[in-house]
Amino acid sequence: MRIAHGPPSRTPAALLRSTFGHEPLLAGAAMVIALSLVVTGPAFLLDARQFQGENVWLKPIKFQVALVVYLATLAAFARWLPAGVVHRRWYRPFSAAVVTAVVAELLWIGGAAMFGMASHYNRTTPFMARIYPVMGALAVLLTSASLVYGIAIARNPDTGLRPSLKLAVALGLVLTFVLTVPAAAILSSLPGHGIGAAGTGARIPVLGWSREAGDLRVAHFLASHALHILPLAGLLIAAVAPDRIAKAGVWLTGATLAGAVAFAVVQALSGSPFIPVT
Repeated sequence: MRIAHGPPSRTPAALLRSTFGHEPLLAGAAMVIALSLVVTGPAFLLDARQFQGENVWLKPIKFQVALVVYLATLAAFARWLPAGVVHRRWYRPFSAAVVTAVVAELLWIGGAAMFGMASHYNRTTPFMARIYPVMGALAVLLTSASLVYGIAIARNPDTGLRPSLKLAVALGLVLTFVLTVPAAAILSSLPGHGIGAAGTGARIPVLGWSREAGDLRVAHFLASHALHILPLAGLLIAAVAPDRIAKAGVWLTGATLAGAVAFAVVQALSGSPFIPVT
């Protein structure tokens, strides 16, 4: 006699595989970087050294978290890539290069923290002066993964997503590259991310943006999170509107985000803080 069984239980491991298993390399890299927080976390707690008013290990931790989120997001979105893309001959070296760029960025930032010196805007030695533009090129490379994913998903007719949600995912990925690269280029062309005088050093908690002077990191943050903002907006809009209207809403959200990034750049360059001290 055959015994009827219910649907298989979704164990945490199975859920992780279904979410991130479509791109094991990026998912694995995200996991390794997350695990590396067991090194920088205790260092933050035990090492009291300060650099520019912050613990020397705060910046590496911020980048670790940001890159874990970025790689995990790409790994999750890989389910909507055209079938077989991750196994194609061009994709394998590209994804390996992206992960290599991520690791190099983290080693650079972590190494600078270890020696209590700046990673960005540091041209005080011939070595740092030479490596800074190299790290900039690697940052463009790792960001280009979002562009490749966005174009591939936009061209895939079999994502299984509603057209408005497919547009939100693809547009968010493309805008991540299109908006981040110029924002980062402006950042790297200046002596630092701050514009103007910051008397008391008031900052927004966690993010560290100045509340007294212009801060170009605001624009960079908004740009680099387009791959999260647009899909979330698409989900919310699609929940209350038919698809034709939802698609228009996604385009409007994308245009609004681009305008917000441009405004944040102009605001910072004028020396005005994003959220001023009241």
